[in-house]
Amino acid sequence: MMANPVMNEIPSPCYVMEESLLRRNLMLIKSVSERAEVEIILAFKAFALWKAFPVFREYGFASTASSVNEAQLAREEMGSLAHTYSPAYTEENFPVFMKYSSHITFNSLSQFKRFYPQVAAAGRAVSCGLRVNPEYSVVETDLYNPCAPGSRMGITAQNLGDTLPEGVEGLHFHTLCESSSFDLEKTLDVVETRFGRFFKHLKWLNMGGGHLMTRKDYDTEHLVSLLKSFKARYPDIRVILEPGSAFAWQTGYLLTTVIDVVENGGIKTAIIDASFSCHMPDCLEMPYKPLIRGAKDAGKQTRAGKNSYRIGGCSCLSGDFVGDWQFEKPLTPGDRIIFEDMIHYTTVKTTLFNGVPHPSIAIVHEDGKPEIYRTFTYEDYKNRMC
Repeated sequence: MMANPVMNEIPSPCYVMEESLLRRNLMLIKSVSERAEVEIILAFKAFALWKAFPVFREYGFASTASSVNEAQLAREEMGSLAHTYSPAYTEENFPVFMKYSSHITFNSLSQFKRFYPQVAAAGRAVSCGLRVNPEYSVVETDLYNPCAPGSRMGITAQNLGDTLPEGVEGLHFHTLCESSSFDLEKTLDVVETRFGRFFKHLKWLNMGGGHLMTRKDYDTEHLVSLLKSFKARYPDIRVILEPGSAFAWQTGYLLTTVIDVVENGGIKTAIIDASFSCHMPDCLEMPYKPLIRGAKDAGKQTRAGKNSYRIGGCSCLSGDFVGDWQFEKPLTPGDRIIFEDMIHYTTVKTTLFNGVPHPSIAIVHEDGKPEIYRTFTYEDYKNRMC
């Protein structure tokens, strides 16, 4: 379906990132960071294509990690120590976290009491903090709401008590998901009300992720004003934000190819060489319906709409499909379909279910030339399974 000659140089399926769009986002985020005088760092859980990290380093960004693999990646490929948070540390992995982290946030008081003595005895500067749960969030989907009733994420104000344990230098809250600056403002009001009594003792406050400042309708001026206002009230607190989606928002796509078209009960399904279950899990989890380049969202009109199709994945899972879209002309095997905005989160959540290979990974440089970062082989599958 695509006429762009670059597509002929890229294997299918393939995650394709566009360098010019990535740089656009990095420049905007750096501008917010400098104007508001806050630190904004990359969350690897949303974007970990480390071959692109040299571009990130040009803009001076550090990163946040939630696993020992992410923490080690931060040191090796981002060139800096990670701001680390994990729901739970173990005796085996905590020394590794200490090795690769500048900051470590604990999810519970019991975890802090268990592991902080190792930090204190290490003789290396690792700043420790606690994750707090303000019991307030604008996120409506429970799967992505860390403040849902009964959440395991963070310490509530009631359970934190009146004083912070010795050794705690910062607090961390994370309540947003692809949210606006006005959502942050509402959340920050609650956080100040419930935890403000500790602020005079803090060196830093991490406001977590979900700040989608690179989205077209996001009010970055309001964000800068909000952060400046907070810093004016608490000039001794270093403010940290750690968005993931914002860095790679609309920086690339998933290129796929139609391999068959089937019809059952009046519903036509175009089967592609990729899988929603394996390669676009958010489409089934959220659920989230991506945009397809050159197609219109057909709603529920598959049976009646002209040139309307479900898109089916190539795995054996019956529910590995998402619909429905209307195309300009009938789909046939060999047509290429582009799913927009498939770089953030999607690239780090893929699986090898059914032995379905990962899409290749590529970047289109600013001069328009593609570079294939990696293609996946049988050995990747075999090594993953043993």
